[in-house]
Amino acid sequence: MGKKGTGGQEKCSMPERGNMWEQTEWVKPEEIERRSMEIIEKEMPSGNWTPGELAVVKRCIHTSADFDYASNLYFSPGVVEQAKKALKGGVRIVTDTNMAAAGINKKVLSGLGGSVRCFMADEDVAREAGERGITRAAVSMERGAELGGEVAFAIGNAPTALIRLCDMINAGKLRPAFIIAVPG
Repeated sequence: MGKKGTGGQEKCSMPERGNMWEQTEWVKPEEIERRSMEIIEKEMPSGNWTPGELAVVKRCIHTSADFDYASNLYFSPGVVEQAKKALKGGVRIVTDTNMAAAGINKKVLSGLGGSVRCFMADEDVAREAGERGITRAAVSMERGAELGGEVAFAIGNAPTALIRLCDMINAGKLRPAFIIAVPG
């Protein structure tokens, strides 16, 4: 803890910065990730995953530190291979949150010919949602469906986004490359 100094400012009571810096063990990021994955593999329950599914489960746990993903993720048959193929083919990814869009490596995706788009903050989406009495998430999914070509959806917040996607799929208006969904 710090000690009160003049003017209400706290002073650091830890060793001098130079000493802390010199005493710090520096580990390369890839070593940190390797160690983290070893811990995850040791701690997670056994499951009946394909190698691709296991990689996704481990990445979800690594990202969130939530081991519940080992028991509550659902994969459609063959979806991991289907998603890999779509990503390599330049898929467009539509999200329901700017946070999800921010979490996608746009440089890598662009290098594969893909892109990411979130329509949630678009003024025309908000206006249309208000006029129709539906959510911006539902309108955003409609906008994504209109993009054409291979489109995937990453839903991290809005259940109404998934409801609209299901409606469009069932009506034959949409055939997404894949859907990733963890609605709140």
